Amino acid sequence: MSASQHPVALRLERLVGGDAKLLALVMMLPLIDGVFPALILAGAIDDPWSAIQVGLLIFGGSATVAVMLAEMNGTPREQVAIVLLVGIPLILLAAVQAALAPAIETVLNEETIKRFAAVVILAIAAKTASATIGEYLPSPGVIIGLGLVASIDPSGAAFTLMDDPALVMNATLAAVSGVAFALAIAISGPYLREYMDIDRFRFGSAVALGLLPLSLLGMAFGQAPLAALVVAALFAIEFPFERDSESTGSDGPSDGSSPVPTTASAATSAGTPSPTPTASSNSSPTPSSFVPAVGTGPLADGSEDSTDEPTTVGSATAADSSSTAAADATTAESEREREREHEQEQEHEHEHEQAPVQTQNHGREQSTNQNDDDNGPYPGDDTTETEGRAPWL
Repeated sequence: MSASQHPVALRLERLVGGDAKLLALVMMLPLIDGVFPALILAGAIDDPWSAIQVGLLIFGGSATVAVMLAEMNGTPREQVAIVLLVGIPLILLAAVQAALAPAIETVLNEETIKRFAAVVILAIAAKTASATIGEYLPSPGVIIGLGLVASIDPSGAAFTLMDDPALVMNATLAAVSGVAFALAIAISGPYLREYMDIDRFRFGSAVALGLLPLSLLGMAFGQAPLAALVVAALFAIEFPFERDSESTGSDGPSDGSSPVPTTASAATSAGTPSPTPTASSNSSPTPSSFVPAVGTGPLADGSEDSTDEPTTVGSATAADSSSTAAADATTAESEREREREHEQEQEHEHEHEQAPVQTQNHGREQSTNQNDDDNGPYPGDDTTETEGRAPWL
């Protein structure tokens, strides 16, 4: 299937290089640019289902799929080791950021940072769907920075830790769901590389990301982003259904074998002389290549008997050939031997037929030459020199 050639992925690959480094940058980018803390403060992971949804879309998603299927090499076991090497620190950092979220919240306006978090997710969705649109949009880090500047309120700053363990567990669950998604991609990588269209999944993931900020802003979408991601994954995979056996049977045998001749056809081929000329008739005239002239009448040397003889021999040969073909109809070698014997018999019969004709033609030529000698030369053929001739000649 098609490999992702998204400009952002290519730029990150040139910047970082290496399979583990590229995967770490893609999966930890929400922690680096402040997207994940902003989602925590915006209340995007208040319940477990929302945490799983955010983890699949933020830490997993099309970027992780594209990196693992199009850029990473190695066996599934090697890719699993790389995912665990990146995923364990990711889970720890997500838990730490969730624990420090209240301290960040004391210096920020909650409503303002929630709106900027929604804008960041929309920008990421647009960049994922189209690289052309993403070129005109600022990076997520820039948007988060502007949001911090717009929502900062240092008057109430205080260093407090998270006193709600459920929120820390939800943040950890979001990171675990993203790592589990990457492990599933690593295990099923050989199958997905063959049957999954990465660009199609990337577009579906962008749609799911576009629905997530609408949920943050209070619209009643529920778990629609997660459902959109599942549907995008199903439509991106082309399932290899097997063809029906009827299509194979309609093609017929492909070995090119010819049908075995039946008894009747074998008898006909044995009794009928082959019209194909032999090698002796193509090279030089032999007695077997002469044909008696029409109207010569019966020959005096018993050629009538020789003419009747081939018919008797041919009928006997046909009877023998038919009985042999009925017994060995499936043996092609026996058929070829009988054909060669039949051709030799025909050549032998033609030699007996044409020998008297040659003798008669030779006698006619000799008598014609003798008559020409008796009549003498033609007057115009006189070879006497001019001096010996009569004057009037």
